Amino acid sequence: MSDRKEAVREKYGQMARQAENGQKACCDTVTANLYADAELAGIPKAAANASLGCGNPTMLAQLHQGETVLDLGSGGGIDVLLSAQRVGPTGKAYGLDMTDEMLALARENQRKAGGNNVEFLKGEIENIPLPDAAIDVIISNCVINLSADKGRVLREAFRVLKPGGRFAVSDIVHRGKVPGWIKKSVEMWLGCVAGALEENEYRALLTQAGFEDIEIEPTREHKAGFFSAFVRARKA
Repeated sequence: MSDRKEAVREKYGQMARQAENGQKACCDTVTANLYADAELAGIPKAAANASLGCGNPTMLAQLHQGETVLDLGSGGGIDVLLSAQRVGPTGKAYGLDMTDEMLALARENQRKAGGNNVEFLKGEIENIPLPDAAIDVIISNCVINLSADKGRVLREAFRVLKPGGRFAVSDIVHRGKVPGWIKKSVEMWLGCVAGALEENEYRALLTQAGFEDIEIEPTREHKAGFFSAFVRARKA
């Protein structure tokens, strides 16, 4: 598990450096065309370059003025900055990431964008450094699948949400059995494939964590039973 986490940290650090140098960190059928031009207009180019997601959770979450949002695995900060715009000056948007290079990039993007209601935290999504019932909405963009302990991630998400809080993430999900050779491949893991949960397993882990009103909505089909999805749930 620790080797896998270090591989993720190293790979995403490399992607942050690419984004800083003006290169798009990822450009494939998973990450393409997720944001409208109008959304990207006020976002630093490096934040868009570092986008590694499989959806647009800021649209999915239907954020409101004054809400407090947490992005799990915030990377270069694009979804945090978009969330901050939606919740306005009376709200707040947190980003949580374990990679120093991504945090540095995100804070520089925050400086350029002028996000006064934004805060980036260093930490792991399995151990969220925030108190109980502190957050209205949790978002995440193709990151939970990278964790080796997804049950713990979902329990932590439930813990930090306020009663009535919303879980609204984009993630890679699959139907059917994943071949063993894919699960063993770190490169496939880093590509958001080998770590993807099976659809019914995702529902079960959300239920075990305490969530209700669970929905998994496919948004983009990939190969071999994998698909990008919006995953929604609520804390009663």
